[in-house]
Amino acid sequence: MAKVVIVGGGWAGCASAVAAAKKQVEVVVLERTDMLLGTGLVGGIMRNNGRFTATEEAIALGCGDLFQLTDQEARHKNIEFPGHKHASLYDVATMEPTVKKYLQDQGVEIHFQARVAEVEMEGKTIKKVMTAKGDAFNGDAFIDTTGTAGPMNNCTRHGNGCACCILRCPSFGGRVSLTAEAGVEEIIGVKKDGSVGAMSGSCKLFKESLDSAIVEELNRTGVAIIPIPPDLMASEEKLTMKACQQYALKEFAENIILLDTGHAKLMTPYFPLELLRKIPGMGNARYEDPYAGGLGNSMRYMGMAPRNDALQVEGVNNLFCAGEKAGLLVGHTEAIVTGSLAGYNAACQARSEELLILPDALVIGDAIAFVRTEMQTEEGKTKKYTFSGSVLFERMKQKGYYSTNLDEIRGRVANAGLMNVMLG
Repeated sequence: MAKVVIVGGGWAGCASAVAAAKKQVEVVVLERTDMLLGTGLVGGIMRNNGRFTATEEAIALGCGDLFQLTDQEARHKNIEFPGHKHASLYDVATMEPTVKKYLQDQGVEIHFQARVAEVEMEGKTIKKVMTAKGDAFNGDAFIDTTGTAGPMNNCTRHGNGCACCILRCPSFGGRVSLTAEAGVEEIIGVKKDGSVGAMSGSCKLFKESLDSAIVEELNRTGVAIIPIPPDLMASEEKLTMKACQQYALKEFAENIILLDTGHAKLMTPYFPLELLRKIPGMGNARYEDPYAGGLGNSMRYMGMAPRNDALQVEGVNNLFCAGEKAGLLVGHTEAIVTGSLAGYNAACQARSEELLILPDALVIGDAIAFVRTEMQTEEGKTKKYTFSGSVLFERMKQKGYYSTNLDEIRGRVANAGLMNVMLG
């Protein structure tokens, strides 16, 4: 049986695994840590703004399994917060075991604490990968979903140091890029000032450390907005360091905006704890992730893969990529849709079948092609791309693609002749 090996078990890796498994190939996921989902363990925001359109498009394409799981685990649906409409918030505590069970039910073989340390090549083809423990995994096609955050030295050199984030590099070893190990020169994202990378955009607060009125509002509505006293207010320029530029709005500089994902998700790159505790209702606030959330968070976009619109990595015959590895993409939805296409195409190549390129008449196909071309320009490498805001969402609206009308979204997929194309 043809075999696909996926390096990285975040949202992109999990989506790749599901899509490849539907093609009746053997699927192996190698995850560096002891849990799946990566930054999805602290994220939780789905369906906001253009992500609704992309989600329903993916469901129509036949790769909506993980989106249906996030809907199932949602604590709140159809909520609004500044700049964002019809959002869902999944429970970050229950999501990972739900996804793990689903992958195992699809026959996916998952290996935890399997940090890939070496790649064996034959010409421009990967033959097998080896973990730091010495285990070897051969395959017909490989997918790099290792992300772009970390390791520790990048957070120290380009950020505020290691803040003990969900990536847990000190415990499980730093991220290793499969693309780089295969000898491909990667693309590095930059900020507007030319400095390298971008800071991960939010933190988690221990909900029970907040005043009861805030907790009650979070549990009831999913959102709590607390004005920041003027003398404690951060400059709006601080928001430009965020990877998640869809939240770089003045409301996020003027208020503490919390979302209920089981914990209290704080929508800011970082907020010094001694200042945070001066805000009404937050006198006992405590960071849950990263533990040093008052100092900073992980640095991202330190190494992306040059690739085509089938998400095949340039220079390696049988390597695909997804999630942040595929470009300056922000978010779980973006990881899942690129992961699904990478998994489908990796399985197609393993089975000697034609690869799929989604047309730009679809929001997913347009985003994949647009981000690829943008990354080839100096200005494009300073931007971040997400269906929920900033450059990509504005593009969706300009092209008339943003919609919450299910018939309209499905109609576009049907007109492209791609209904349920990824079902197997």
